[in-house]
Amino acid sequence: MGFKKSRLPEFISSFALFEVGSTTLFQIGAEAKQDAWLVMLLGALAGLLLLLMHLAIHRLDPKRDLFELCRTYFGKVAGTVFGSVFAAYFAYEASRNLRDLGELASYMLLNRTPIGIIILIATLVIANSVRYGPHAVFLTCLVMIPFIMVSYFILISMIAGVGLIHVENMLPVLENGLQPVMKNVLDVISFPFGQTVLFLVFFPMIHDEKKLRRSILVTYGLTALFLILVNQINVLVLGPKLAETLTFPLLQVVQQIELVEVFERMDILFVLVLFIGLGTKLVLFYIGAVAGGSRITGTPYKKWVIPFAIAILGMSFISPNFTHHLWVGIDVVLKWYPIIQIGLPVILMILMLVRKNKRGGEEEQQMV
Repeated sequence: MGFKKSRLPEFISSFALFEVGSTTLFQIGAEAKQDAWLVMLLGALAGLLLLLMHLAIHRLDPKRDLFELCRTYFGKVAGTVFGSVFAAYFAYEASRNLRDLGELASYMLLNRTPIGIIILIATLVIANSVRYGPHAVFLTCLVMIPFIMVSYFILISMIAGVGLIHVENMLPVLENGLQPVMKNVLDVISFPFGQTVLFLVFFPMIHDEKKLRRSILVTYGLTALFLILVNQINVLVLGPKLAETLTFPLLQVVQQIELVEVFERMDILFVLVLFIGLGTKLVLFYIGAVAGGSRITGTPYKKWVIPFAIAILGMSFISPNFTHHLWVGIDVVLKWYPIIQIGLPVILMILMLVRKNKRGGEEEQQMV
């Protein structure tokens, strides 16, 4: 399996859309109430450290992707096991995004259509995109990123322009101390900032290695600030208690926009933007899972598109309803994600550094 090389702008566009993804759909750090911005900020800083580690791993061995790195440095057996864990994680995350997309479409646009039909059609469309590989998806993201940026700018400007923002909803800061903030930070690292481990699959595809580090870090910083702003808008408009209880708080905020009886139903624009973000995240996770299946077994990439489509479709129906789906995502799986997002990459990097130092020592001995 050899992916076609991609240029940096299209890769950066995909990274930004991936980070935004479905994050704006939910209230992150809701238990911290008005201090949700502080939870997001600390989570983003921790996520930055993880991203720096991912870039360091790539720099140590730039020609191998995540699955090849696992087999090279963990050994064939352990590397296959850990590679399979990453592939399963990517597939499960794709299934969660698929369920989110289906629930949102059913709630906002197709409330008379069975959610099973919506998710099945979405799976067929997404699978067809995955079949062409990441390069085609990256190009699509490059085309879509200006629309996403303009749409969010319009929505935020209108929210501020019609007087919906109430700064006093942020006060008092740290009313209940640091405990509620620190309690939620690990979950925020897991979603969305720790998910950048997926890009260890895609880093070897980039043409311009010299500018990759700086471009990724700048993009991450700007995206993180944007997510903190959007997340806190829910608190500023709705208040901390209401923002915590609503399933889709920002959607509720956007629905309150009414400007001179002309600009109404802005929620449709927001839903369209969400579909693009969810779709991008779903496709990239799906590609990561398919790439894993291909690398681990040594079989062609396209042979794994349909098996993973079936698996992702099936996993999206694990929860009987959306409330259970959210509970599983927040209270169950997020507790285990640090093992995959933090633990395994840390061990991988340590093994890479040990091998590099050992190799360097052997070369010095030979020179002597």
